Amino acid sequence: MSVSSISSALPVPLQSQALVLDLCGWAVPAGFPSPAADHTQKRIDLNEQLIRNKEATYLFRVKGDSMTGAGIYEGDTLLVDRSMDPKHNHIVLALLNNDFTVKRFYRRGGVVKLVPENPIYPTRLIKGEDDLTVWGVVTYNLHKLC
Repeated sequence: MSVSSISSALPVPLQSQALVLDLCGWAVPAGFPSPAADHTQKRIDLNEQLIRNKEATYLFRVKGDSMTGAGIYEGDTLLVDRSMDPKHNHIVLALLNNDFTVKRFYRRGGVVKLVPENPIYPTRLIKGEDDLTVWGVVTYNLHKLC
């Protein structure tokens, strides 16, 4: 079975220094530019915006293409929160039989599956002999656009 995996077996902990950027006080239209683009309203710390629990949040780099339907591509960096309880339909970082994988978590009526977001990959039904640990919940995808 081919699955998205993580290029490093070791999590990368987050750094503690603040990353502060200007925040504009209006929504940005996806059409014509705003004439007020030179004015910002306040500054925000991206750590406060993206991270709920710093001690439990890690970065992982994606390898593979099984989650492209969810907007997760090879080379993207995922923020994974280990303190969150995985719920049905969350995207999770799972350890399945000693291999990391990123998949959508399916849990209904006693059935557990890891579901890819690319139709060329099969859904993985978790059986009794499988060793599955949901390592954490993917909270954000840092996807480079250019």
